[in-house]
Amino acid sequence: MASPSPSPSPPPPPKEPSTTTVVTKTTNSRLIVLDSLIRLDTSLSKSLHTLFHPFLPGPILLLLEYSADFRLSFPVCLSLLFVPWSSNLRFPFLLPLIVGLLVDLSLIGLIKFVFRRSRPHYNPNMSAVVSVDHFSFPSGHASRVFYLASFISLSAATIQEALTDFRPPGGVFGMLIGEDEGKFVASVVLGVWAWAAVTSTSRVLLGRHFVLDVLAGVFVGVLEGFNRGR
Repeated sequence: MASPSPSPSPPPPPKEPSTTTVVTKTTNSRLIVLDSLIRLDTSLSKSLHTLFHPFLPGPILLLLEYSADFRLSFPVCLSLLFVPWSSNLRFPFLLPLIVGLLVDLSLIGLIKFVFRRSRPHYNPNMSAVVSVDHFSFPSGHASRVFYLASFISLSAATIQEALTDFRPPGGVFGMLIGEDEGKFVASVVLGVWAWAAVTSTSRVLLGRHFVLDVLAGVFVGVLEGFNRGR
């Protein structure tokens, strides 16, 4: 009698992908997304620069750049410590403001050093103060102006109180403030926010930065301002 044929052995279970394979695929996917984002950012930034730059006055863009330069903003804020009416503002406002400017300068320099993104190739000639100024991400001008705007906005009540206590009779200073210190401070806050927005936008139109550089700078500046202004 013939012996029964052996039953076929079950197929081997499918091999699960190794952890190394999964990590490699995930890393590659993230790199592809990041590369696509950078390409889109580069293309958009160049298109905005090419579209608007011929119609914008170069001197105005450069004036905005200089107005937000650390070499100007820091000495101006430092000089306010010695203005007679600023005695009530030194510790609650001016000193934290100045420290924040130094923190912003250091943090932006560190981030630039880590990422080392080159500036746009169509960037006009600019004088780099330190070596990290050759890098583009993030925008130091954007972080600085939005830090100032957010910090001043959060300190509006303190500024108004100091002006009310000082309030010299007549004079140019009194005429500048007007009858209502609150309206004057509100106008200053609005003006600083407008200056911050226009200056940050000009960084792309001037060809100094990419859009993502500016957005990152805005985020850092607002974060610093709200942290200092609490």
